[in-house]
Amino acid sequence: MEVVQVLRMNGGVGETSYANNSSVQLKVICMTKPITEEAITKLYCSNFPTSLTIADLGCSSGPNTLFVVSELIKVVDKIRQKQGRRSPEYHVLLNDLPGNDFNTIFRSLPSFQAKLKKLLGDGSGPCFFTGVPGSFYGRLFTSNSLHFVHSSYSLMWLSQLPEGLENNKGNIYMSSSSPPNVIKAYYEQFKQDFSLFLKCRSEELVTGGRMVLTILGRRSDDPTSKECCYIWELLAMALNDMVSEGLIEEEKLDSFNIPQYTPSPVEVKNEVMKEGSFAVDRLEVSEVNWNAYSNGELNQMDAFKDGGYNVAKCMRAVAEPLLVTHFGDAIIDEVFERYREIVADRMSKEKTEFVNVVVSLQKY
Repeated sequence: MEVVQVLRMNGGVGETSYANNSSVQLKVICMTKPITEEAITKLYCSNFPTSLTIADLGCSSGPNTLFVVSELIKVVDKIRQKQGRRSPEYHVLLNDLPGNDFNTIFRSLPSFQAKLKKLLGDGSGPCFFTGVPGSFYGRLFTSNSLHFVHSSYSLMWLSQLPEGLENNKGNIYMSSSSPPNVIKAYYEQFKQDFSLFLKCRSEELVTGGRMVLTILGRRSDDPTSKECCYIWELLAMALNDMVSEGLIEEEKLDSFNIPQYTPSPVEVKNEVMKEGSFAVDRLEVSEVNWNAYSNGELNQMDAFKDGGYNVAKCMRAVAEPLLVTHFGDAIIDEVFERYREIVADRMSKEKTEFVNVVVSLQKY
């Protein structure tokens, strides 16, 4: 599987699109907002640049993409007004893999810019947008051109599937039944990828530039712990059920693995220290419920309060392109209907949460 070619969120604005099924990701962005705001404040107040270049890596498409940008610009504008300073010009670089639905983002820009101008008033500087398709596990921007980098729920995706997963049979990710060589291969791939990411960004950021990275991760030292692998184990259950019924070939399932690694805060910090270009300003861990609509956290119509339904749709928006590439599209509706039932059953019996590792970095 060529990850760069097939990894993307479901595009468009339809029922199974990422744009309409990314409320968990929005909740996480809101939860990490104080850290992001602190970082952009420290950056801007350090030397009050006349132009600010902000990159959002793994931007995807939909409302979350521009929400992050608007929040960052609002923070800067509030400070510059308080200081009686002229507004900087903003250059926003939106990056994701080539298969991302950039057209949906571009179509939404005129209305977004009009709303932003109305909100901030005439004194706010112009905001220029550029789409940058490509893998962030390589250089994307010119040297010393970025002031601020933001990435949320992207860096757990690997640049490629690790080598040597042939004996991970019956699993689609790391699990307690995975052989030790599989766990090691995933971790080695993460270390290689994250180190390269840091090296590339260190070349692109100005001295004193900052990054805030939110990664789907885990608290535990065990990379196969339920807190990070359970969501995929339940999808593997749905797929294995279909194998036992002859709807999917066993060989097909055994050759399918998810190109992801969910690191612990210690693993993240170790790679930052080893690479050596950044100081760790903040390193925090938080949790968010699988179902973003639980506990009345977000208002939603009664018809959509089925937790399994919400989670299955969220995961479909993320995983469908990977599954379609490997299994074809004929099985997709059936897979996610079964998955919905399994997830709903587990959510009714136990606490189900995603773990977020958030790190705020400053370039030396």
